[in-house]
Formats: sequence, C-alpha cells, structure tokens
Amino acid sequence: MSAESSLDVRRIVRLWWPLAGSWLLMGLELPLVAAVMARLPDPTINLAAYSGVVFPISLVIEAPVIMLLAASTALSNDWASYRLLRSFMWVMVGLLTGLHVLVAFTPLFDPVVDHVLGVPVAIREPARWGLMIMTPWTGAIAVRRFHQGIMIRAGHSRAVVVGTMLRLTVNGTMLVAGLLWGAVSGIVVGTTAVVMGVLMEALYIGLRVRPFLVRLRETARSPSHEDASLTLRRLFAFYAPLAVTPVLTLLALPVASAAMSRMPRAVDSLAVWPILAGLSFSLRSFGLAYQEVVVALFDRPAAFRSLVTFAGVLSCSMSGIMALLAATPLGWLWFAIIGGLEDSLASLGSRALWIALLMPALSPFESLFQGLLVKKQETGKVTQAVAIYLAVTSMVLVAGTAYGRVTGLYVGIFAAAVGLSCQALWLWRCARRLLSRWPALSREQVP
Repeated sequence: MSAESSLDVRRIVRLWWPLAGSWLLMGLELPLVAAVMARLPDPTINLAAYSGVVFPISLVIEAPVIMLLAASTALSNDWASYRLLRSFMWVMVGLLTGLHVLVAFTPLFDPVVDHVLGVPVAIREPARWGLMIMTPWTGAIAVRRFHQGIMIRAGHSRAVVVGTMLRLTVNGTMLVAGLLWGAVSGIVVGTTAVVMGVLMEALYIGLRVRPFLVRLRETARSPSHEDASLTLRRLFAFYAPLAVTPVLTLLALPVASAAMSRMPRAVDSLAVWPILAGLSFSLRSFGLAYQEVVVALFDRPAAFRSLVTFAGVLSCSMSGIMALLAATPLGWLWFAIIGGLEDSLASLGSRALWIALLMPALSPFESLFQGLLVKKQETGKVTQAVAIYLAVTSMVLVAGTAYGRVTGLYVGIFAAAVGLSCQALWLWRCARRLLSRWPALSREQVP
C-alpha cells in the first residue's frame, strides 16, 4: 500500500471512530432498556408493548424533526437564519407533540392500536401508559438535534459524543433504580428512563451551544449578512425532501409490528424484537457512521479506493461478528443473559440471527453510496432507495401475514434484510451512473 493510500486510510479511521462511537452508544439504549424490562414484572407483555406500540409510534411521530441536525448545520450561518430555524423548529414541536397527545391521551389510541397495528389485547393498556410517558420525546429530540447542528457547524462535534454518553448514563441510572426498586412496571421504568435521558442530553447541548449563539448574534450587526439570510421559502425547499427520508424509514417499524401481531407467536416475537433489533442496530451503527466520512473525504486525491477498501473491511468485520454470534452459544447468551429473556425466547432470538446476517454487512456500502450521492447533491436518489426499502419490506410482511405459518419474528427480520438488500442495490446502481458522468473518477468505478 502506498504512502498516499496509507495516509488516506489513517484519515478515514480518525474521522470515523468518534462518529461510530456516538452511533454505538445510541444503539446500546434499546438493548439496555429491553434487558431491564425483561427482569421486571410481566416482562413479555411489557417488552411487546414497548417494541410493538410505544417505540414505533413515538419514532414515526418524531421522524419529521430528525433532519433538523442537517438543516441547522447547513443553514445557521447568521442570526436571522438561526431565529427562523428556531421558530420553524418550535412550530414542528408544537404540532407533533399535539399529535402525540391525541394518540396517547384520547380515544384515538384505540383505533390506532386495534385497526392499524392490530396488537394483542394484553399489551394495549401497558402501551397506553408508555406512550403517555413518552410525550416529551419529540420536543427533546428536536431541540437536541437543532443545537447539535450548530455545534457541528462551529467545529465542536465532540460535544455530540459527550451528550450521547450523558444520555446513556442518565438512562442507565434510571433503569438500575427501577430494577432495584422492582415494584414498578417495566414499561413505566423503560419509558421514563428513555425520556429522562434525552431530556438531559437536550439540556446539556442547550447549555454548551450558548457561547456559539453569542458569536452568531454578532452577525446580526454585520451588513454583509443582510442579503444572505435564510427565507421561509428557501427553508421549506431545503427541508421538505430531507424530512421524507426518515419518515419512510421509520414507517417500517409500525408496519413490522402490525404484521408480526398477526402471525404465529405474536407476543413472543414482539418481546424478542427489541433485543434482536438492538443487536442488529449496534453492529450496523459502525457502517451508518461512515456516510459523513465519505462526504468529507471523497474529493481527496486517491481517496476513493481507500474508502471502498475500508467499507469492505468494515462490512466483513461486522458480518463476521454476527456470524460468530449465530454459530456459537454466544448468540443464545446475548438473549438470555444480556437480554434477560427466558430460555424459549432466547432460542427464538438466537435462531433469527442467521436471517439477520447480511444486515450489518450492507450498512458500510449503503453509507458509501449515499455519501457519494449526497456529495453531488443527488439526494432524491437516497429518498428513492428508502422508498424501495419500505415497499419491499412491506410486501414481504404482507406475504408472510397471508401465509400465516411462519413465526412472526423470522418473517419480520427476513423482510428487513430483503428490504435493505434492495435499498443497497438501488444505491449501487445510482452511484455507478453518477460515477460514469464524473470524469475525475473515470478510472475508479464503483465495484
């Protein structure tokens, strides 16, 4: 390997590992919550309520605010733009929190869980309590991501990692307290811990961003920024396409929950699902963190081959870990010891690992291709890929529900794996076409 290539690889690793660490910490939250809930009263019911109703509904309602991170990073270049973005954020928070209240606190809850999700009767009341407790979730996420973008724009992204560590620490403390007390329902302990963690993270980032807001306010006195300030029309044009992608991605969660609720071993499948999904996300997070690295380094000389090579190494490493868990007792131990599931549920989860084998392998290449498309502002192709993922996943789930003879967990994870594979193939196709029109990379095509 040449010195130039070696330098590129070192630069890749230096940029990648802090982002991967932050993603990994976020990925640990779901299995941590599930592990504690599995050790509290009525674990199967409460885990099913959390993974089948509370978590997917909360995520779908929250989805439109996820891209506030990208918006504030790209557009908060002066005080007037910041104020417009802040007002836009609070309008979204008000509307989405109002929607959350309608679903959680009014009779609207019943048709949502009955006709839309179709969850078993036994988990509906615990799910209602959990959804009520999760009411501040969307607002806290919005404030946190909005301020994180400003920190990243100012070159202080380490605060994002520290905030994630604080969130996990608060979350863990609340979970341990609930576990030691032992008299509180698992759904109450889990959702309270999640909400308190994200509230403390939002508070921390809000305090850390204050000095940068003082500097940003100085632009209000600068005539050079008067004509460059953000307008509402430009904001809508920028944000609307970005908002579609996470909404489509997160819609797969309630679709999967609704489908598994109608398949064999519905409650067991919904109980194991958060622990399996948490493990899969933890391994996929190393690849998901790669997109920002690709965007940052893609224009560097001789960087492309190193980016492809690193994606390949990362892909083999993560799928290798998943294969090790699936082929040895380590998988069963993950579900039984770490997840706290009873033997039959641990066996169900460990068998499903074989179906999930490709998922962590795909993530680095998805990020590689998405990073290329984002770099050249071809973000519509990314939205198309996510739409394909949702469509394919939904079709497999519908087919599994109609067949009705396969355990819901197996169908759910298989649908996600097939959907992600189709998403990756579409991104690969779009990346090849883009590179064919990119003269500087005519000799470094996507493999």
